[in-house]
Amino acid sequence: MNGRPCVMPPIVHPTKCCTQHHNFTTIVPHIHPSHTQHVNHHMYQHMHYYPHTESVANEVSNQHFNCGARPPGPGFGVRPPGPFMGR
Repeated sequence: MNGRPCVMPPIVHPTKCCTQHHNFTTIVPHIHPSHTQHVNHHMYQHMHYYPHTESVANEVSNQHFNCGARPPGPGFGVRPPGPFMGR
């Protein structure tokens, strides 16, 4: 041996927790307000009137009558052949 010390890894112990208490004084103001309300009363008198008006409505109707033969041509008086046309 040459006389040099052998250094071991450190041993870490749990942390010792020390608690210090500090006291603070806080002033909390409490305000208690008061209020006076003035109430004004208003009366509304409702006057009801019933005016009357008249009006006239005219209704119109139309009727169409076919008083003669239909003009010849496609769609006018020509019936397409069918099973009941007497063939």
